[in-house]
Amino acid sequence: MAKLAINSGRPVRTKPWLGNITTGKEERRAVLKVLKRGQFSLFEGSYKPDPPFSFWGGPWVRRLEKIWAEYYGIKYAISMNSATSGLYAAIGALELGYGDEVIVSPYTMSACAACALIYGAIPIFADVELDTGCLKPESIEEKITPRTKAILVVHQFGIPADMSGILKIAKKHNLKIIEDCAQAHGAKYREQYVGTFGDIGIFSLNVNKTIQTGEGGVCVTNNRELAYRLALIRNHGEAVVDNAGYKNIVNIVGFNFRLTELQAAIGIEQLKKLNNFNKIRLGLVEYLNCNLNKFDCFITPKERKNCYSTYYVYPLRYLSEKYNVKREKIIDLMNAEGVKFSAGYTKPLYLQPLYRQKKAFKNGYPWSALENKNIKTNYFKGTCPNAEKLHFEQMMINEYVRMPHRKSDMRDIAIGIEKIITLLERKYR
Repeated sequence: MAKLAINSGRPVRTKPWLGNITTGKEERRAVLKVLKRGQFSLFEGSYKPDPPFSFWGGPWVRRLEKIWAEYYGIKYAISMNSATSGLYAAIGALELGYGDEVIVSPYTMSACAACALIYGAIPIFADVELDTGCLKPESIEEKITPRTKAILVVHQFGIPADMSGILKIAKKHNLKIIEDCAQAHGAKYREQYVGTFGDIGIFSLNVNKTIQTGEGGVCVTNNRELAYRLALIRNHGEAVVDNAGYKNIVNIVGFNFRLTELQAAIGIEQLKKLNNFNKIRLGLVEYLNCNLNKFDCFITPKERKNCYSTYYVYPLRYLSEKYNVKREKIIDLMNAEGVKFSAGYTKPLYLQPLYRQKKAFKNGYPWSALENKNIKTNYFKGTCPNAEKLHFEQMMINEYVRMPHRKSDMRDIAIGIEKIITLLERKYR
């Protein structure tokens, strides 16, 4: 057996891993059409429903929203300049705020909890499932109080959350549901697209996502009122409501969350490619699973029954007790072989200074607000044992299960890992 690369042996792979380039001639043609027209945004921050300048944006923005709603089989799609903006707008549209608690995942991107703070609501963290990284319904139930008003569900890594369990809890306690689908384009839970179960679903078009426009996002809903409130928050709602005759102005201090015509034109072409991109990802994940399942120190991603996962990344769990070798050492060995993995994904959000010190705004707001003073928060180590175990001990992430990579690239990963585990087997035999 060849020496490990970390010990001056020859690495399995020296070829560089490639960036997430998802665009081609179709996107270039679409952008040139917008450039030829010369108007890159046709939004107007006033109640002006008729084109060319409009409260609803230009033709490419409106076209993207139309085909997005059609693809997901939902009534309304409202584009945003990012999924983060979409999360903020969702909290606002649902009229959440001071005195309210929102149950969120700790094992995700920071905006999934910070969005509640923007409107004065308080995030409460529930634990995740070890197998998926998605919210665990039993933990959600434990965290509910009379102040709980919503659950923000994250379909982590493109794996659908347990929506049956979560919907049952929401119905029992009359809670709103926001679905973060940033990593789950085209994923399905029991034949239904994620993002279409709750009150509002949010998708990301960030440069790293399965389909992308550089920056961008889309919110979806079946509720006409919520769709209008999302649009108001997106586009200077406080300047619109008077002439529009809209009365419910709670949380309608608007932002500028508007998508450009250039981004929308790219997004239209990207959506056409989504099914093929997901097919490629699934093929690469299946290849890795088949080759790594034989090693009992690893737990490969678990597919939820009757679901369709789309795998934004490849989440591999490592059990250090098998060889008494810490995860970080295994990752060092992998990276030396050219097999790129990173550790942990994200530190549980409640361990960030923002939550440990309860300092979001001046004078400790929103925690110090009168309406929030009696809320019992859970921002301490040990709050979510599964999330902590994943981050600090088990989770290993590979981000290259996507175009333009092929099975030959996945073969390098499989060979590199087998090389490492074979030598560990010899050492601990």
